[in-house]
Amino acid sequence: MHAWPNPAIPEVAGTPVPLKLYDTADQRVKEVDTTPDEKGEVGLYVCGITPYDSTHLGHAATYLTFDLVQRQLIANGHKVHYVQNITDVDDPLFERAERDNVDWRELGTSQIDLFRSDMEILSVIPPRDYIGAMESVDEVIEMVQKLLDEGSAYQLDQGDIYASIEATEQFGYESNLDRATMEEYFAERGGDPQREGKRDPLDALVWRGHRNGEPAWESPFGPGRPGWHVECSAIATNRLGASFAIQGGGSDLAFPHHEFSAAHAEAALGVDRMAGHYVHAGMIALDGVKMSKSLGNLVFVHKLTEDGYEPAAIRVAVFNGHYRDDRDFSYAALDEAAQRIARWRENLAAEVDEVRARETVDKLRAALADDLDTPTALRVVDEAAGDHAGIVAAALDGLLGVRL
Repeated sequence: MHAWPNPAIPEVAGTPVPLKLYDTADQRVKEVDTTPDEKGEVGLYVCGITPYDSTHLGHAATYLTFDLVQRQLIANGHKVHYVQNITDVDDPLFERAERDNVDWRELGTSQIDLFRSDMEILSVIPPRDYIGAMESVDEVIEMVQKLLDEGSAYQLDQGDIYASIEATEQFGYESNLDRATMEEYFAERGGDPQREGKRDPLDALVWRGHRNGEPAWESPFGPGRPGWHVECSAIATNRLGASFAIQGGGSDLAFPHHEFSAAHAEAALGVDRMAGHYVHAGMIALDGVKMSKSLGNLVFVHKLTEDGYEPAAIRVAVFNGHYRDDRDFSYAALDEAAQRIARWRENLAAEVDEVRARETVDKLRAALADDLDTPTALRVVDEAAGDHAGIVAAALDGLLGVRL
């Protein structure tokens, strides 16, 4: 599946600063291991959308976070192999299509197209590999077979296959949650703890046997379709290797999705740890209320741009808070971001002091290298009046994706 066009990324002046990010597994900020793989690249995997609704600001904030990650790595001279999936076969997609009386494939295609458009508008660097679940069925089948062969998975009636949480000794290391919290989140976030026959209520589905009215693919263990977590395991490791630098997504994916996708890969491929960093972006609320479809308070990216807000203002409004924090969005914040950009354009109009400009860029690099400290980075630009416009503006574009 094709992604979207690459934005132009200017070269950034200044001295590279090693990137440090908070790792959910180790529960601390630590330096990203940028040791290149055999292809000389640093691997980044970010979980993509389930295409049953338009890109809202919560989605956008997550992908903007990992766009910043990629920009810092590129500015430091690293080659990045960025992979993202699309869960284009899943229950929420089927349910929305049935509700709206449309074909689920057509619904998925329309929402994927809108997502691509939104990412292009926001100048998000696209993944090199943009892979749908339907494209990766053979890869999932291969991984499920490995889990079965290793005794890490088992088959129940109706053709369903589950992976055991006992397949790896360190299950739970990624999210660091206690059992009670795991059970709560598992039930809330797509799990099926009440499924009869499971060895443990937390065991996760890796292959769903065929049901009437659902799409199915043939496999050695019967017709069916991929489970959610194993989809990401297969897509990521088949392109980035059994171990890679960063797995990312929203904080609601830490458990169960990232816990299980790591566990499946580790059990099937015999590695201790799938990703060196597990990085999670916070949730976005609207005027103090969590954005949700049920409340009808979603803010859509394409609606903001149709209303005349420039993409740079959307990025600055999102970056005004730290990526790990659950934070608030408001139209007042968006207006303030637009005014801030206007001040930057005025302040940086005159090319005055190149030495000071390079100092500004070094401060900008340092702030972003420190766990993507965007609030500090924005204040650095606020104080850049009179600096050499070309140098600072290029850094602002290259590091933050904000084009003046």
